[in-house]
Amino acid sequence: MVVYLIYRYVSRSSFNPNEKFTIGQPIDSFNGVVVYYNGLVGHTGGRNVSEDGYNIGMKFQCVEFVKRYYYERLNHKMPDSYGNAKDFFDAQLPDSSYNRKRDLLQFTNGSITRPQNEDLLVFDKHFGNPYGHVAIVCYSNDSIIALIQQNPGPFGPSRDTLPLSYQDNKWTIGKKKILGWLRLDSLVSSSDSTAPSQNYTHK
Repeated sequence: MVVYLIYRYVSRSSFNPNEKFTIGQPIDSFNGVVVYYNGLVGHTGGRNVSEDGYNIGMKFQCVEFVKRYYYERLNHKMPDSYGNAKDFFDAQLPDSSYNRKRDLLQFTNGSITRPQNEDLLVFDKHFGNPYGHVAIVCYSNDSIIALIQQNPGPFGPSRDTLPLSYQDNKWTIGKKKILGWLRLDSLVSSSDSTAPSQNYTHK
């Protein structure tokens, strides 16, 4: 019941996939950064470039939203501003290390560090999608994370929830295709959770 109520809370702004939208229409937002409807997954509406020349990405792909979120909300530019969603994660790096191309800390799914709000979540490629997917964590606790995303497909919701577990001193998001999460160094604090809170019971 508690998980259901959390889901309803974090997904209350998610658009109804049965409604009709036009490409480029705002359908959601998080911390003032808008999510736009993209229609078919493969659609692109031209490149979004900031006034100072930073490549934000192809409208209105998933990559464009997360880069625009980090640019507008966190004033962050990635040194390598190109690449598909899955390329945001460097599989050669160990857990809790620095991803130089993205200028972000990188955590492997199965990390000693728990995912937190505003982390950038990276999904691997899968059958039918060779590019992967990226989203932003918009809510987290010791057993669940919620994400906000752009371009999940014409009938996909802008928000979703995933189970989070803690076992053998590691945090794992319960979806195999999730590679890990990235975080701006300024968002790291001494209060970052490396173990469950006292009122959490792992099942």
